[in-house]
Amino acid sequence: MIRKFLEFTEIKTKITSLFAFLMGLAYLIYVRQRINWVLTLLFFLAMFVFDLTTTAINNYIDTKTNTQQLQFSRRTALAVIYVMFVISAGAGILLAWKTDVVVLLLGAVCFVCGVCYTYGPVPISRLPLGEVFSGIFYGFFIPFLLLYINMPEGYYFTFALEQGRLNVSFAILPLAALVLLSVAPVCATANIMLANNICDVPEDVKVKRYTLPYYLGKHALWLFAAIYGAAYLAAFIMVGLGVLRWPYLVAVLISVVPVWRNTWRFLVKQDKRETFINAVKNYVALMGSVVIGIVLCGFS
Repeated sequence: MIRKFLEFTEIKTKITSLFAFLMGLAYLIYVRQRINWVLTLLFFLAMFVFDLTTTAINNYIDTKTNTQQLQFSRRTALAVIYVMFVISAGAGILLAWKTDVVVLLLGAVCFVCGVCYTYGPVPISRLPLGEVFSGIFYGFFIPFLLLYINMPEGYYFTFALEQGRLNVSFAILPLAALVLLSVAPVCATANIMLANNICDVPEDVKVKRYTLPYYLGKHALWLFAAIYGAAYLAAFIMVGLGVLRWPYLVAVLISVVPVWRNTWRFLVKQDKRETFINAVKNYVALMGSVVIGIVLCGFS
């Protein structure tokens, strides 16, 4: 039963949420911000279980149009999805109740987009938007929410409703640092989705799923390589601006060799069984070096 559940939720693909969470945690330790472990664990529960839920929904919907079989009966699979959704929603609501309306609103947006990714009249997965959504929601929103619930009130922005007017004030430098920090997970996550869609173009067209590679053609391969370049460029900018120290850049640059080797293998041949795994390997290499680099900065 447990093995079926892990296969149904594709537990091996959860590195995207796990590494983004670890990166945020490492950054909190680096800036010596006291961590509220109750809120942090609530956030992790809501985030991780919902990640499992969206994958389960995706598999449940996709098996209606492809030849693959679910690990459970459709009735049992649907029950598992409902249980996970209730757990993640419950943890999210409790987290919002203990924090503020920003967490509630952003959490709601994440839930709606997660469900709409494969469910609804026009699922996001059938549009050339999957890379953007997966990159932003996994690579940016996870670190942002983790940092937001732990940083002092007003650290990123303040808002107030006065006489029917909503006044919002943004802290430019902290937000800029957060954006730069999120470039690596956004890029690495988006490229997993891009590689997957590149490999699946022939099969996707048969079920009327027109993803970004369908429109870009061979140019999608150049985009795949360029996205990694953006992640490394952000590392130079962060160190140059003093957001992180030089050990971060050294750690990240060490990953260049395996990332380039894996990227070249995928550029030569795009196959779901043989070379798609290189995008996953690149994610582990890049994000592993990012987390290690932030930790090393704390000792420098």
